[in-house]
Formats: sequence, structure tokens, C-alpha cells
Amino acid sequence: MGCESNERATPVVCSEAAIEDAGALDFARAARDMEERGRIRSGRDCGELRPVMLVASFGTSYNENRADTIGAIECAVANAFPQFEVRRAFTAREIVEKLFQRDGYRVDTVEQALARCANDGVREVYVLPTHLIPGREYADVRHAVDKFVGRFDVLKMAGPLLDTSDDIDRVIGACVEAMSSSGSEGETALCLMGHGTNVAANQVYFTVRDAFALKSPLRHFIGTVEGTPTLEDAVDEMVAAGVRRAVLRPLMVVAGDHANNDMADADDPESLAGMLSRRGVEVECQIEGLGQLPAIRALYVQHARSIVEG
Repeated sequence: MGCESNERATPVVCSEAAIEDAGALDFARAARDMEERGRIRSGRDCGELRPVMLVASFGTSYNENRADTIGAIECAVANAFPQFEVRRAFTAREIVEKLFQRDGYRVDTVEQALARCANDGVREVYVLPTHLIPGREYADVRHAVDKFVGRFDVLKMAGPLLDTSDDIDRVIGACVEAMSSSGSEGETALCLMGHGTNVAANQVYFTVRDAFALKSPLRHFIGTVEGTPTLEDAVDEMVAAGVRRAVLRPLMVVAGDHANNDMADADDPESLAGMLSRRGVEVECQIEGLGQLPAIRALYVQHARSIVEG
């Protein structure tokens, strides 16, 4: 098989050269540079056939934040595993379709990416989901992986980001550190907004809420867009507690549609910022995805290492 590029998809998202170009390991800048310059390869890499680390994400249509979050995670993984080829897959088909229709940008689904690996002759595949909880999207990744059992010499899959109590503590610690806030401890609150789900995995958000309260002297709250506790629950709790000022941050890998609209759009009366503002709470929105935090990228690398070395 030769080394011709395949324009059907763009699974490979980082290279040692891109990281070197970025200087002091600026993974977001490296990822953005690769997307802008069309340096994302697909299919079999030139030269030696290497094991593949398939980074499976929900995806986002916010191009800039995609590089800052998903791309930065992928480049951090590539830096930690230079002997691997890192490939990309998205689980949200509506985002895959939107990116192609709007930008002509193709991304594989997990099943397509695994089929591509098999066709390329890859013998070892390690799947690293960036999903936070074992919800529906994570289950879809597992289902796709199960279809390819027996097609590779090695096929392993990591757990979600919030897989263990230690994972939760590290994620909350990273969020608290990032949520710098002024104001008195009694009147200022920190609030994380998660996605939420209607399956049992939603219970993780309550575990996060309990762990969140132990990490800072400021009061902590959490609300979700599609699960419980709801955004309304979080607002009611903050108002009842006498909160005068709230710092809001997404508990999501990317800062995309939910972060910009459901959390930070103060003109939307149903957004978290809008509801708080209408009830007299001063709001500061930090529109930054988890993938932008070095500590979170390090945790993903640890998850990858656990399946490579385990």
C-alpha cells in the first residue's frame, strides 16, 4: 500500500513535527495550525505501520474551540505516545454531517475509523473516549468497538473521563483552580454546567457536586442542560443561599453551543446566565472547555497509558 492521501476522512490529527513547530508544547496552537494548513492526514501513515490511538469525541462545530480542546487533547496524547499514530473520530453524526456540509471537513465516526484501521492493516488499536460519563454516547463507542473484536491483535478501550473517584477529584480540582474569583466567600459561588442525560449515568453529576463542595471555601453548585440537577435547580439553590455573584463554567470537553448559549447567553431568559441575572445575581462566564486545561489533558494521557500498559 502506498502513502497517497485519502480525502474521505481526516482521522490523524497530530504529528511530532506539528508539536515541534509549536515550541513549548502549545498543543492547542499545534492542532489549530494543522487544521488550517491541511496537515491532517488520513489512512495509513507513510513509513512503518504503527499502533493507533483512536481519540473518540462527541465533536463540535465550533472550529476554533475544536482545536483548543479536542485537538489539544489529541496532540497531548501524540506527544506522550510518539510511537503511535493518533486518529480522530466523532460520535455525534449531526456534527459530522454539519462539518461536511458547511466546511467540506470530513471526520470519521468510530465505526468508520475502526474499519479504516482494519483496511489499513493496523494490528493494534487503543480507543480513548473523551466523553465525561458512561452515557449514551460512550455506550455508542463501546458498541462500535465490540463489532471489531477479533479484527485486531489488540483492541482496548479506556473508560470515560469521570471514571473513578480519583478522576472526579482531579477534574474538580482543575476546575476550581481555573475558576479564579473575587468577592467574599459568603456571597460568591462557583457553578459548573454539565450536559446531563436521562440514563443512570447521570448520577455522576451528583457525585461531582458532592466532591465539588470540598475543593474550595467558596460555595459550589452544579446544573445540567438535559439531566438533573437542572439549571433551574442550580439557580434556585444559589438564590436561596444568598449568592450575590456567580462564576459559571462548562463541565464539558468543548466550549461549544451549550457553553455559549445555554450557559453564557445573558439575553436568553432560559440560559443559566439569563436566569441568574433576572434574579439579581452578578454573573461571570468563563467560556472554556475542559480540554483547554493542562491538568485535564494530563488525565486523558493517564487514561491512555492505562490501556496501553495494562
